[in-house]
Amino acid sequence: QVQLVESGGGLVQAGGSLRLSCTASGISFRVYAMGWYRQAPGKQRELVAGITLGGTLGGTTNYADSVKGRFTISRDNAKNTVYLQMNSLNVEDTGVYYCNSRLAPNWGTSMGYWGQGTQVTVSA
Repeated sequence: QVQLVESGGGLVQAGGSLRLSCTASGISFRVYAMGWYRQAPGKQRELVAGITLGGTLGGTTNYADSVKGRFTISRDNAKNTVYLQMNSLNVEDTGVYYCNSRLAPNWGTSMGYWGQGTQVTVSA
């Protein structure tokens, strides 16, 4: 049984930081691309950041334009965990953040396995 368990969400003031974690079980973590998506109220779910297979360089990353320079995705294959470091948060970053694992980094589709989501709320 595949499980993706997110943690680290919460309430933070604008300009603050949060780090999300997602630990996977039931999959061969190192062969999966991992992504973070978010869904803001009244909006469609969108890719925030993705990272491909982790090797010595840690995988290739991909970011939404709105988070470039503020968010960093990373993975630790030994811990079956992917992280999302979020800095300089603003109210537009508010939403439910979902962890995703997939065999191919075609980030525009809804394929793969999904976590239950963690709420991030940024106050002005």
